Amino acid sequence: MRLSFFTHRSYVTWVLEKPVILLARLLYRVRSRGEENIPPGGALLVANHLSYVDVLVIQLACPRPMRFVGHATLLEKSWFFRLVFRLAGVIPVSPANALQTTRRVSAALAAGDLVLIFPEGAISRTGQLMRLERGFELMARRAGVPVVPVFHDGLWGSLFSFSGNRYLFKSPRLMPTEVFVAWGRPIPADEVSAATVREALLDLGRAAFDARPQLTRHLGREIVRNLARQPWRTVLVDRTSDRRELSGAALYAAAAVLSRRLRATVAARRVGLVLPTGGGAVLANLAVLCAGKVPVNLNFTAGRAALESSLRIAEIDTVITARVFKAKLPDFPWPAHTLDVREELDATGGQSALALWFLAAWTLPNQLCASLLGLPKRGDTDEAGVLFTSGSSGEPKGVVLTHRNLLANCAQISSLSILPESARMLACLPMFHSFGFTVTLWYPLLRGCAAVTLPSPLDTRKIIDAIRDEECTVLVGAPTFLRPLLRKAGPGDLRTLNLVVSGAEKLPPDLYEAFREKFHLEIMQGYGLTETSPVTSVNQPNPPMPPTTEERDRQAGKRTGSVGRLLPGMAARLLDPDTMQEVPPTTTGLVALQGANIFGGYLGDELRTRAAFHAGWFVTGDLGRFDEDGFLWIEGRLARFSKIGGEMVPHGTVEQALVQALGIDAGESYAVVVTGIPDPGKGEALVVLTTLDVTAETVREKLTAAGLTNLWIPRVVRRVEKIPVLSTGKLDLKGCQALAAKGG
Repeated sequence: MRLSFFTHRSYVTWVLEKPVILLARLLYRVRSRGEENIPPGGALLVANHLSYVDVLVIQLACPRPMRFVGHATLLEKSWFFRLVFRLAGVIPVSPANALQTTRRVSAALAAGDLVLIFPEGAISRTGQLMRLERGFELMARRAGVPVVPVFHDGLWGSLFSFSGNRYLFKSPRLMPTEVFVAWGRPIPADEVSAATVREALLDLGRAAFDARPQLTRHLGREIVRNLARQPWRTVLVDRTSDRRELSGAALYAAAAVLSRRLRATVAARRVGLVLPTGGGAVLANLAVLCAGKVPVNLNFTAGRAALESSLRIAEIDTVITARVFKAKLPDFPWPAHTLDVREELDATGGQSALALWFLAAWTLPNQLCASLLGLPKRGDTDEAGVLFTSGSSGEPKGVVLTHRNLLANCAQISSLSILPESARMLACLPMFHSFGFTVTLWYPLLRGCAAVTLPSPLDTRKIIDAIRDEECTVLVGAPTFLRPLLRKAGPGDLRTLNLVVSGAEKLPPDLYEAFREKFHLEIMQGYGLTETSPVTSVNQPNPPMPPTTEERDRQAGKRTGSVGRLLPGMAARLLDPDTMQEVPPTTTGLVALQGANIFGGYLGDELRTRAAFHAGWFVTGDLGRFDEDGFLWIEGRLARFSKIGGEMVPHGTVEQALVQALGIDAGESYAVVVTGIPDPGKGEALVVLTTLDVTAETVREKLTAAGLTNLWIPRVVRRVEKIPVLSTGKLDLKGCQALAAKGG
């Protein structure tokens, strides 16, 4: 296939073209899919913009010569740009003269050329798809040619991208950069809009991300390789009891010894883990994975019946725990084969065995260190972990997460540049929680940042001490766990933090403002589910502006009130809750997702698995919408809506109105909760559960005065001693509904 980077053929062009193409092929290994979608005549190619070499890489994947647009200001900067513009047939564009730009591009399209344009207007400095400027729509319509969306993946993080918040000044890659280019189907000119093209680009981005060869690897092997690659680096600071530091070599040695013990003594495929967050839990999870088995971190705060069900569903006959911790859980249904992690480690030969593996980490190549443990190179869609959902809206379900799921989510998080190798993350979330399992367990081991572990997110004093003493830079948690910091921490206690991420529940505006005022920290709200491994989207600090960037080119990484943009490699649809038909992205609907981080199904539950997907899309159960910049706004959970008289009434909105109308201190956790119960007349009825002395008459008066419609005003108020809350900090929706149904 003849590839030409330049449009206007001449001997000089040919002489200059060859070295460029040869150099590009040495630096970039380009694969592509969908080239047959490129029409024979004129077409406008619309692509994402990640680096200075996007044009070159896309041309390598394109079977036809193409032209592209470039800023006219570059012509004034040097003779080099003037030469490139002339030889490559670049169409100069100027924001100051949009009409002339449209005419030039339209003329080239009408002449049958392929013209590449980057509708974001500038290189993305977040690694995500920015707002699409609308000028390309007019260009296509004026020329009467289709728009072909094209998405490339792999250049973010390379020398010419803005990853790490800088261009150029970073270490070049030693191996050729793997790039995948996905070509979409042509969109007729009369159907083109910014919304349709954005949706198409995200779909192609998902397909391109899925093609990454790294996603087929084995999670355990990748972690072992990273530990052995830098054996001196501190990967874990355990503050469970006495403070202990673990280097990469030390953790590798302990995991190697314990994994060989487990291979020899445990026959079952899945192994239960009942441990608080700490060095023992990290070691046990890694050892189980390196033993070729599947770790299943069990929610030891759940009831006995739920735990017995989890053990049965996952076919677990072996549980690893700690003797001291076991004594604290007398009601746990311990199986006959219950192991103590310390005793198992001591039974393997003690310090001499550890010393041999420690020496191996320092002296052998990292690939060999992994092979010595018998770790395969391929994991892909095999099980890597099972988590049981919290049961906030129903019975717990076993969520199977594969090697691909976890590797994908860690790669997606890493691409945001908010958790670099230099980060020190406070890890206190339980490992039976999806965020604790992926973000504070596997991510640091994969990416090299250090984790500081504490056994509980509820011990605020120890959290403050750990942040101050260990100089932590990253804190993640739910609002329930973050709010106590306002009361107990001084402004200087959190001075080393530069990133605070909140998830699991909606971030209250007052908590956001209080954190910013007291600690000068902005809480970055994110969104995710156990089924999405878990992170789906997250706000991030606005990327810095390079010195030469104009004010109009400022880019946003965050938007207060939203949960951020989708992570790279994810696509979304919004569905009507009643018809399940697709609705426009700016219209509120059920959020449905696709991506390599989406799970494949519930363990042993085909019926619930089928119910979780619609036409290949995972239906989250949350209602949301997107703005034109791609930020996702979660309006509420479908389970937190009541359909009354044919109208969807949001519980959260009624709750917020009650909090304001009654003058309730927003810092008081769950003083008022609205839920729904069946009603024979209108389908459902709203019920207020509260720990306060409030009557139905008061509620009606206050909400009427606040302007709520009659349909949205609860008629029943029930006093309860305590609002049900799960160990993860989420509202226990099932428990609330049970209280409302039986009258408290």
